[in-house]
Amino acid sequence: MPPADAEMDSEPGAVVGTEVEAAVADGHALKPSEPDHEPVSPTELNAWRRGFTPQAEIWNGRLAMLGLSVGLTVLLLARLAMG
Repeated sequence: MPPADAEMDSEPGAVVGTEVEAAVADGHALKPSEPDHEPVSPTELNAWRRGFTPQAEIWNGRLAMLGLSVGLTVLLLARLAMG
């Protein structure tokens, strides 16, 4: 539901009274120098861990890209070999 003070005749799709503006007004917005996460060491980031963890997502992405690259290479070589 749009805020009470939002203009209804503005351009379609325009956002008036965003959540960011509300957070700034309430004082809950992050300062530019305030990080939203803690830094992680490279050893911890590359650790092999089970479950839904950031490390598992990184390894999932790496293995997916490896599989895609191998699949495209095999497809390309097969097409070139067939003439």
